[in-house]
Amino acid sequence: MSNSVTIFGDIHGNLPALEAVWADMDWRQLEPRYCLGDLVGYGTFPNEVVAMIRQQGVPTIMGNYDQGVGHSSDDCGCAYSTADARALGEQSIAWTNAHTSDENKAFLRSLVDSIRLELGSYRVLLVHGSPRKINEYLYEDRSDSSFERILNAANADVLVCGHTHLPYHKMLPDGRHIINAGSVGKPKDNNPDACYIVLTAESNDLTVEFVRVPYDVERAALAIEATDMPDAFAGMLRAGRG
Repeated sequence: MSNSVTIFGDIHGNLPALEAVWADMDWRQLEPRYCLGDLVGYGTFPNEVVAMIRQQGVPTIMGNYDQGVGHSSDDCGCAYSTADARALGEQSIAWTNAHTSDENKAFLRSLVDSIRLELGSYRVLLVHGSPRKINEYLYEDRSDSSFERILNAANADVLVCGHTHLPYHKMLPDGRHIINAGSVGKPKDNNPDACYIVLTAESNDLTVEFVRVPYDVERAALAIEATDMPDAFAGMLRAGRG
């Protein structure tokens, strides 16, 4: 008999994407579900996204954006490669701070830093960035030895992370796994469709299904353009990058 879990994250205030993903998971009768965090930022539906996650009772990890907005900080813990990108990011967190309710900020502050699961014979650890730091970027091209050290320190066979918005599954030479679940609300892999994953453990085999879900990108993009959130974020949604 197989054991499966469904994992998603990096919603970033994109309610249309979350609604589409949720409907897809409902249609496929996927349970249980876990969220890797970053409920807010960049998109213009922070309260609606938080309300939906709260209403559904999804076990959720605190993302770096959740941490920043939860504490009304001007620092989202993001890494920027250019001054222009930093300026956009500063406008995003300022807008999100101003438009997220105190009640929802309190909820963001209450989120956990990791979730441990037993899936078949696998010890699975869910984090936002890495086990070491909420905003550490674990890219696929990191060395096997570095990933092995991270898994050793975390006492895990499978590490599932988010934060980079770039989905991948990397199996290490020792048979352990690093998986990035991609992003529901702000994909960066040149595919605008929302992304989530289904992990299934059967005997001594682990499979990862990356599910892409089309959603009403224009609804999310036009909502950004109707506010003083930078229009650039609408273009990023349409292109599935940035």
